Amino acid sequence: MTAPVTIALRQLAGAEDLPLPAYASADAAGLDLLAARSVELAPGARALVPTGIAIAIPKGFEGQVRPRSGLSLRDGVTVLNAPGTIDADYRGEIGVILINHGALSVCLARGDRIAQLVIAPVQRARFQVVDDLSSTARDTKGFGSTGGVTQNQ
Repeated sequence: MTAPVTIALRQLAGAEDLPLPAYASADAAGLDLLAARSVELAPGARALVPTGIAIAIPKGFEGQVRPRSGLSLRDGVTVLNAPGTIDADYRGEIGVILINHGALSVCLARGDRIAQLVIAPVQRARFQVVDDLSSTARDTKGFGSTGGVTQNQ
C-alpha cells in the first residue's frame, strides 16, 4: 500500500457536527460521504445532495464519487453521473447527484452514508493525429462484441 495522500478539508457552516469522510474497513477503497441534509427521493426523482464539505485535492489526483452498493441494492438509489469527478482545482462543496431507480420513495436522513469518495491518480493524455490505427483481434467490433453478441458497430 502506498502512503496516504493528504487532503485539506473544510467543514461548511451547518455541517460541523457531521463525521468526516472515513473508510469503513482497513482495506476499503472509498471514503463514505454523508448527506448534510435530509432528502426524499420519489421513484424516478433525482437530487443534488450536499455533503457539507469542501476539499483541496492535490495536483495529479482526482476524487471519484461512486455509488454505495448497499443503497443501490436495497433501495435502487445510485449516483446518476457515476463516477462523478472532482477535479484538483475545484474548491466548492461536494454535492452528490442521486437518482431513485426503485419503485418506492426513499428517505435519506441527514448524516446517512450516500456515496463513496475514491482518491485516484490522474494520467494526462496527449493526442497524436494519424492516418491509420494499429489492428487488433477485436478491431472495430464494439457494444457487446466481447461478450458473445455478434453485432458489429
